[in-house]
Amino acid sequence: MSTKHTIPSDEDLTAFIDGELTPEEAARIEAMVNEDEATAERLEFLARASLPFEPAFAPLLAEAPRQKLETMLAAIPAQPSARPASTPAFASRRRFLGALAASLVAGIAIDRAVIGIGRSFSAKDENSEWRAVVADYISLYTAETLAGPVPGRDDQAAQLASLDEKLGLSLSPEAVSLPGIDFKRALLLQYDGKPLAQIGYLDPETGPMALCIVKSDAGSKAPDLESRKGMNIVYWSNATHAFMLIGHAAADRITAIAEGVRGRVAV
Repeated sequence: MSTKHTIPSDEDLTAFIDGELTPEEAARIEAMVNEDEATAERLEFLARASLPFEPAFAPLLAEAPRQKLETMLAAIPAQPSARPASTPAFASRRRFLGALAASLVAGIAIDRAVIGIGRSFSAKDENSEWRAVVADYISLYTAETLAGPVPGRDDQAAQLASLDEKLGLSLSPEAVSLPGIDFKRALLLQYDGKPLAQIGYLDPETGPMALCIVKSDAGSKAPDLESRKGMNIVYWSNATHAFMLIGHAAADRITAIAEGVRGRVAV
């Protein structure tokens, strides 16, 4: 039966993006991308949605039970593969994501092929797409992901300063503080070739929460509310940046929190 018009799996497309396919497999995917618009759009989305997950989870990975993971992986029966013998079975991101999976209480196997990115978001709607990608990885956070002491003010200021330099912001611990919610860390990630700031918090009532900021020229937009991955998101933008506050808090509560922080983080 011909599969000419069957969209390849996200795993195959991800392997194509990462250069992990044999020349024959890569040629097959490339031909399908050229012939089928849906396949081309899916490939573009996965390529654009390549956030660096490793920095976001680095503190958790430091505590990951690597020996246990290696034992688990060794017990998995080998599967026939068309990939060259020189290509490791668990290469690059797959090796990292496997380690992350072992460190999570839920034991979720994480890869972009199963991360749940597979919703139909238009590549033209930049703001919608970046919120979708952020929601995908924030949904993996647990309270354990953000465990540990609250950084002191000086440490918070130093972490925020690294974001300011890349995003053209001027953030202070007071500006990004959330009432009754602990500041945990500030990370600099990347989305679609642009720096993306993520400020992580731990809400004692509902768990992980994050304020994320990316440069954007889409124009100013008043705050709006949406739900993704079982979380509520309040998002807005000004002339130079797009913002989102995401967490498991109820809609009215996260809206009130966002309204408070919005006025303090204006560029």
